[in-house]
Amino acid sequence: MSNQAQRRSLFDAAIVRRAVVDALAKLSPRKMMRNPVMFVVELGSVLTTVLLLINLARHHGPFRFDLQITLWLWFTVLFANFAEAMAEGRGKAQADALRLAKSETTAYRLTRSGSVEEVPSSQLRAGDMVRVTAGQMVPGDGEVTEGVASVAESAITGESAPVLRESGGDRSAVTGGTRVLSDVLTVRITSNPGETFLDRMIALVEGAERQKTPNEIALNILLAGLTIIFLLAVVTLQPFAIYSGAPQTVFVLISLLVCLIPTTIGGLLSAIGIAGMDRLVQHNVLATSGRAVEAAGDVNTLLLDKTGTITLGNRQATEFVAAPGVTAEELADAAQLSSMADETPEGRSIVVLAKERHGLRGRELGSLNAEFLPFSATTRMSGIEVDGRSIRKGAVDAITKHLQERGNTMPDQVRAAVEDIARQGGTPLVVAENGRALGVIYLKDVVKGGMKERFDQLRAMGIRTVMITGDNPLTAAAIAREAGVDDFLAEAKPKDKMDLIKREQAEGKLVAMTGDGTNDAPALAQADVGVAMNSGTQAAKEAGNMVDLDSNPTKLIEIVAIGKQLLMTRGALTTFSISNDVAKYFAILPAMFAGVFPVLNALNIMHLHNAESAVLSAVIFNALIIIGLIPLALRGVGYRPMSAAALLQRNLLVYGLGGIAVPFVGIKAIDMLIVALHLA
Repeated sequence: MSNQAQRRSLFDAAIVRRAVVDALAKLSPRKMMRNPVMFVVELGSVLTTVLLLINLARHHGPFRFDLQITLWLWFTVLFANFAEAMAEGRGKAQADALRLAKSETTAYRLTRSGSVEEVPSSQLRAGDMVRVTAGQMVPGDGEVTEGVASVAESAITGESAPVLRESGGDRSAVTGGTRVLSDVLTVRITSNPGETFLDRMIALVEGAERQKTPNEIALNILLAGLTIIFLLAVVTLQPFAIYSGAPQTVFVLISLLVCLIPTTIGGLLSAIGIAGMDRLVQHNVLATSGRAVEAAGDVNTLLLDKTGTITLGNRQATEFVAAPGVTAEELADAAQLSSMADETPEGRSIVVLAKERHGLRGRELGSLNAEFLPFSATTRMSGIEVDGRSIRKGAVDAITKHLQERGNTMPDQVRAAVEDIARQGGTPLVVAENGRALGVIYLKDVVKGGMKERFDQLRAMGIRTVMITGDNPLTAAAIAREAGVDDFLAEAKPKDKMDLIKREQAEGKLVAMTGDGTNDAPALAQADVGVAMNSGTQAAKEAGNMVDLDSNPTKLIEIVAIGKQLLMTRGALTTFSISNDVAKYFAILPAMFAGVFPVLNALNIMHLHNAESAVLSAVIFNALIIIGLIPLALRGVGYRPMSAAALLQRNLLVYGLGGIAVPFVGIKAIDMLIVALHLA
């Protein structure tokens, strides 16, 4: 996703202008019917408008009061539409940025005879083979079948650093609209026009395929039920008013209805759901449905691969354990010399460790006439011949054999150090010089910084973390203990992942996991939240219900937090909306009946000026609070990891009591302003 789109401010001028126009377009009854609460408000607005025109023609009724009520009812509808349009507008802005990456390009299609023909990319079909050379755009989604090349994916991910794409393995998928920077790729197209990854992204962020989730549908049913109850209650007040002689007008009754039904959450509900998906897009995660976002918020178990997710993925030298009679500096010197020509991450880390611990700087091997012996799967060791020194570095059994050939044996202290390192989950490399063991290099699969704290946060959320690895149980246990995960699955195969997910789900738990390979596809499809890496295979991306464009497996933790934030925001604003009714009762009911039943003046605890100002203040507050809560609906309620009970308590204290207190203050302030401006 373009960084420019991500950095758009909450109330970007272009988004606001578009939202104002869209809010008016959404007044169509066909669109309003999808939101039963706001549809009732719109019907009330239409009714008061018709009555206003009739009263105007007959010169009947308090025109100024009726006009203000009618206008603020329409504003209530428009503000709710504006909230939804703002959420959609942010998605449309992101879609516009994506369209810049989607253009008609020339494709070089391979024919059956082996020749190359130039065709527009729109003519490509699934199964076609194309050749893409350096500097050319990838014409469509596909899988690399031949070649290896650097590809710029900034148009999709916003990340400027190129990535490697190659045939076979888990990094074979390429996306249409990206650019090849080096070499040549042969790509098999996997999508037809209009079905590409970019097309799906644009449709999703624009909201074209956003379907209401089960939770959202259930809440809509609840809100519709409350609306019907309040509608019946308000309708029965008119006969009571006639019987008691209270002069109630339709304008006042509709005002009461609109103030009592849950218009605040009804107006913001759609915006909350859309904003939740958009927050994922801003984190470069594409969710295929709102259901997946909600499921992330309810996850109980989190499965994470060890390599590249919990650990850096490259073993690092962390310690030199010298043999008896050998100094640590002698061991470090020999280890560094044997690793000078070793370009693997492990080899480079040995050179760095020797420099940091013992001040040994790298030497120019060319001037020493050194002969480097590369690692061989047969010998399982590497080494160097330099200045009369014969140094070897490798697995304990390989060095043991090397020593035996020189007439020596492995010291017991070195063997004990090797076993101790293995028990700790590390990899021991033994160093020998001229047929004598010097000691052991401790290679450790380094856990990423901050992972233990992040897993502590997940534990506070009530989420159980499980590390999945192909390592032996001893190594897996050591890494799991250091990382702070709750459990681990060692020597895991694809079927083992599936079985683990099914066991968790059979216990009623929701499971999330990440994956990038074809072998991960079954587990991604089985998981409730399956996050596929964009760098992975097409099979993985199709199996998951989310795609991480940055291919960062640890982002699953952010996804869970965003899902919980969505659920919290919806619950908080529902609580706030329903709590609002308390203040509105104290504002409108005394205004309606205090003239006939003076005892009801005791309920006018806000000391509102008169009946007209009380009703008008409640209606105005009811409309303005929607606008006031739009930033909260779009940004989401601030989330902190804590238990469900603590979250509920916080929700009731902040948004329950706040929902009661804020209207009292707001309605009173509006009443004072109305009186000062002589509007009532």
